Amino acid sequence: MEVQEDAEEPEDDPSSGDAVEERSLLVPALHHGDRLDKVLATGVPEFSRSYLQQLIEAGLVRRDGRAVAKPATRVFRGDRLEIELRPTQQSQAFLPEPMALDIVHQDAHLLVVHKPAGLVTHPAPGNWSGTLLNGLLAHDAQAARLPRAGIVHRLDKDTSGPMVVARSRPAMDALVRAIAAREVRRQYIALAHRPWAGSKHRELDMPIGRDPRNRLRMAVVDMQQHPGKTAQTTVDLLADGDAGCLVQCTLHTGRTHQIRVHLAKIGHPLVADVLYGGSPAAGMRRQALHAFRLAFTHPVTGEPLCFEAAPPPDLQQALRDWGLHYNPLGIPGLDDRA
Repeated sequence: MEVQEDAEEPEDDPSSGDAVEERSLLVPALHHGDRLDKVLATGVPEFSRSYLQQLIEAGLVRRDGRAVAKPATRVFRGDRLEIELRPTQQSQAFLPEPMALDIVHQDAHLLVVHKPAGLVTHPAPGNWSGTLLNGLLAHDAQAARLPRAGIVHRLDKDTSGPMVVARSRPAMDALVRAIAAREVRRQYIALAHRPWAGSKHRELDMPIGRDPRNRLRMAVVDMQQHPGKTAQTTVDLLADGDAGCLVQCTLHTGRTHQIRVHLAKIGHPLVADVLYGGSPAAGMRRQALHAFRLAFTHPVTGEPLCFEAAPPPDLQQALRDWGLHYNPLGIPGLDDRA
């Protein structure tokens, strides 16, 4: 299961909840002298080790009838362990939740949905429900038979635009391969701070990894010193103004927060993207990023498909406020006035 890129948070409070399952197990010879949390993680593999550690610290694990409070406690062959298992938010995350979905295309193998800003793509720490995945499970009975309900790529919570979702396993496998081979074309418009500097066309090739100074962020990294992956973005200037600029971004890789990190690195953080140096402006309270075009070859029929989405009202109003009306590429929903 892929997760969102946000920082890790506790899965749930193990001392709360009404549903409790009691389990017991004997420590086998193989784990004689091992840590308690390690033995439990092996004996109850559907729960994470970190959550089992929380159960231990909450006094919900007993050895030979007596509570054990430390995860590092050594256990020995023949010890009887008893544990009170309580459901976590994570264990209950993948449930259908009816919601209004803007489905613009659906066939036997895939669907395309316009994701609005504010909707999380799939469950992760801090967002275990109310996600696009939950909505897909309610919308499509086939979704439950696919990993991640058929989701093959994602948009950040506050980024809007079209997403393709598989409805069959052959389609899902083919879409994953196409994305890895860079055969799925994803283009965005972004409203960024500061008048544009430099060439109107820029090819950004800067590796991205977890920010070593702030685990909540991604950053351009030196892969000789920090873990990271190559990342390429093409950026084209669409319109320039006194307060900022409108750019088109074409992804060639799909790294976490790629556009946001790359634009911030060249001195043009997205409007309202406070994580990467932006600030609210022109009425925008969420990062000013919109996926306006998604193009790919149908994984089963071979038909070329292209889906476009007009920017949402808040971004359109922000462009008007800054006098940015240039639309040479025919981006739907943008004003063509110079």
